[in-house]
Amino acid sequence: MELLTAPIASEVAVRPRDPALLIANPGSRRGARLRDAALRAFAAAGVRCDAVLTERPGHGSELARSRGRDYGAVFTLGGDGTAIEVIDALAHSDVPTGVLPGGTGNLLARSLGVPLAMERAVPALLMGDEALFDLGVLNGGQRFALTLGMGVDARMIEATPAPLKRRYGVAAYMLAAARATLGRNTFAVRAEVDGVVIERDATAVMIANFGAVLNDLLRLGPDIVADDGVLNLCVFSPASTADALSLAWRLFRKDFRPHPGMLYRSGSRFRVECTPAQTVQADGEVRGTTPLDVRVEPRAARLLRPRRA
Repeated sequence: MELLTAPIASEVAVRPRDPALLIANPGSRRGARLRDAALRAFAAAGVRCDAVLTERPGHGSELARSRGRDYGAVFTLGGDGTAIEVIDALAHSDVPTGVLPGGTGNLLARSLGVPLAMERAVPALLMGDEALFDLGVLNGGQRFALTLGMGVDARMIEATPAPLKRRYGVAAYMLAAARATLGRNTFAVRAEVDGVVIERDATAVMIANFGAVLNDLLRLGPDIVADDGVLNLCVFSPASTADALSLAWRLFRKDFRPHPGMLYRSGSRFRVECTPAQTVQADGEVRGTTPLDVRVEPRAARLLRPRRA
């Protein structure tokens, strides 16, 4: 495990998050260059920052549990997978997590409004606010922050190999999503939301915590916010390829008027069964197959976000 330290630039006044711990994934896209840029930004802000590198999947969680509570804040630099490992480990603690944009999609950083340029992202979080957010819990174990999904988005994750992600970034996801959408693989869904049963055919099912994706370029549904104590079931059932494209256009336009191809239900406990069984992704990582059980953990994550105007 490699340890790096950014020196203190004592002439700059900052908020009291000193020292900070940076947990960085060296295998993420542009990892080494972004890590150096992050350490320079911490030094320029006058904050001592110790950096440790993850060595394997799950190591970020181990590092956060063993060392995170010794710091004023823990920052993550990697993909959404690295971020959720740390958030999971620090759930229900007083130590805030700052998510820096070091991965391919950076969906969580974008959802929190974190600038993508490192020299802006670090000071924006250091001078930002702390906020409590809900988390989802899959099958009584692993937490997720953004969305859990089956159908189109899970196939998108499966169809995007790591070399393609590193080379083309978020564009690789967009290409895979287009292919999955046009494929229109339909499956039967039985979803139970706080005891109420919903049955229908679908091409995509999501349980969403954050409703806005890619800096609010796309919204998954109406009134989906990450701090209201509930999660949101989103079921998409287009009748044709043209209907699928029309629904996608509605999401981009944030048009949530009633439509037979879109169904939304909020709740605190969910069970989803699919025929045939479907691959499940959570925050961009494949997490097995259906059936699944999900519950909300209200205000479990303490996250840093840029101060709102």
